[in-house]
Amino acid sequence: MNTQAPISVTLEDRMANAIRALAMDAVQAANSGHPGAPMGMADVATVLFSRFVNVDPADDRWPDRDRFVMSAGHGSMLVYAINHLMGYDDMGMDQIRAFRQLGSRTAGHPEYGHAKGVETTTGPLGQGISTAVGMALAERMLNARFGDDLVDHWTYVIAGDGCLMEGISHEAIDFAGHMKLGRLIVLWDDNGITIDGGTHLSTSTDQKARFAAAGWHVQAVDGHDKEAVAAAIEAARADARPSLVACRTIIGFGAPNKQGSHDVHGAPLGASEIEAAREALGWTHPPFEIPQDVRDGWRRAAARGRDAREAWQARLTKSPKADALREALAAPDAKALDAAITAYKHRLSQDAPKVATRKASEMALEVVNGMLPNTVGGSADLTGSNNTRSSGMKSVTPGDYSGNYVHYGVREHGMAAAMNGIALHGGLRPYGGTFLVFADYARPAMRLSSLMGVPVVYVMTHDSIGLGEDGPTHQPVETLASLRAMPNMRVFRPADAVETAEAWQLAATSPSTPSVLALSRQNLPTLRTRHVDANMTARGAYILREAQGTRQVTLIATGSEVEIACAAADLLEADGIRAAVVSAPCFELFADADRKTRAEVLGEAPRIGIEAAVRQGWDLMLRPDDAFVGMSSFGASAPAPDLYRNFGITAEAVAARARDMI
Repeated sequence: MNTQAPISVTLEDRMANAIRALAMDAVQAANSGHPGAPMGMADVATVLFSRFVNVDPADDRWPDRDRFVMSAGHGSMLVYAINHLMGYDDMGMDQIRAFRQLGSRTAGHPEYGHAKGVETTTGPLGQGISTAVGMALAERMLNARFGDDLVDHWTYVIAGDGCLMEGISHEAIDFAGHMKLGRLIVLWDDNGITIDGGTHLSTSTDQKARFAAAGWHVQAVDGHDKEAVAAAIEAARADARPSLVACRTIIGFGAPNKQGSHDVHGAPLGASEIEAAREALGWTHPPFEIPQDVRDGWRRAAARGRDAREAWQARLTKSPKADALREALAAPDAKALDAAITAYKHRLSQDAPKVATRKASEMALEVVNGMLPNTVGGSADLTGSNNTRSSGMKSVTPGDYSGNYVHYGVREHGMAAAMNGIALHGGLRPYGGTFLVFADYARPAMRLSSLMGVPVVYVMTHDSIGLGEDGPTHQPVETLASLRAMPNMRVFRPADAVETAEAWQLAATSPSTPSVLALSRQNLPTLRTRHVDANMTARGAYILREAQGTRQVTLIATGSEVEIACAAADLLEADGIRAAVVSAPCFELFADADRKTRAEVLGEAPRIGIEAAVRQGWDLMLRPDDAFVGMSSFGASAPAPDLYRNFGITAEAVAARARDMI
């Protein structure tokens, strides 16, 4: 058992002990939670907020505030305690008492949008530090555009051993070191404890050497020595590199019989241990009671942030770049983009290009990026395949952040988390590309995009067996279904260049829903050769081709298979069978339509779904007795036309199935 250092009685010590008291009392009241990290990192957090962090609880969305990310999200009571003590108006003591209870703002892990002062949802370890990298990158990019007067702040992270074990942390620290994100400071809760026991059970990594190898400034301090912590943060701020401060702490500091062990990580201390901790800490106050002088100390930290915010607002008023910054921070000009996309669609319908939808996406981006000044593109080392870089885009490079295109490297997971951070920061709207099959590498961060309501756009090409010779490892037969299963995620699979433009319009202006654009490698004809102003993709599914007379069968397809559905309808028409073709580029938007609209589109005739993927997730479109032409296995390595014939996804197969059903 670790021996606790002598307790001093300075105000800053008592401010830290207030965090400890609130953490152990709230966890005890909830009968669940994690008191160990908040108690262990209370000294570090107190120094950080009392001396360095500039936030203003009276204006929690002030654009030039410092960002604080609790990557070790299980230690959420540290965040809630600080926010309560600093005076956020939505974090009264009633919320602390209601920790982890239904309807409270004090969820078990910090959730973006549930409480002020929570910059990102954390809990899945490694996500916080990786999201913070995106925030730090956004700060530098906006600084390059608007200067020190308007953009000049820091991103601070508290990360634990688990965060640094997760694989995404390697992607994040490598990228941050390469990009020289010197406004990023990570405070590592180096307590040597995980749930199972000591970290020696599962890792021997020298984390300080790992960060140094990635180009970080690295220091190590006693996390309970406040002056040493302060000096380390000062040194970190003075260094041009991103910084790691390894803070050696005692988990559960102050609990005399449990501190330093895994027993204090994720369970209430118990009444007797809390009583002993109060005595050891010299904290004589009843549960959930904070003395006025301690509150005053925390409110002085808030007042420093208020002063910084007021000074910033004065500079903004005088700045010639004020209007441009406000425009960047505002929602996209949907009306202007609508006019531009409508005109562009008219040209497409006339020209009728036969292009892969990944190429059609690049073409649409010329319009989107031309209209929206704050888009930020990128790719996980697949720029030439994803077609995510439109003309005139400039690369963001280490030390030159004035560009608008990011080379994320082979880091799909890190890219997705960084894009979350860029979007959460505000002022920029990110999109990034990879192959659709590699959504599995990015999925945890994509899930957080959806959970937080962050409108990141995921450009995912090579969307089916149509990619051909690269084979089943790269053919995402089950990926569409898995992404459609994710709440608050829109999955677009456009059939041609017109639908691709419409999908981009919806994705680029979405206020709170991320989007996936699933795009083909193979060329597809323009099917929408008759222009309509309306964004038909916004309906989710619509009648592309109605039957001549009463329908006998409805063919429903997405993406590259809409062409097959149209060809099948031609074959059936030659046989005197009346077939309607429905294009269904976005199931989620169709699900939002009213029942009458859905019934009009789908009709009562037998239905056949057509998609080069598995049937799972098609219940919105198909009834149990309806048919499906698609995949029921993994793919194979061969040219795309051979694969479509081999797996029976052809117009002839669809027509044969229709004849059997009628």
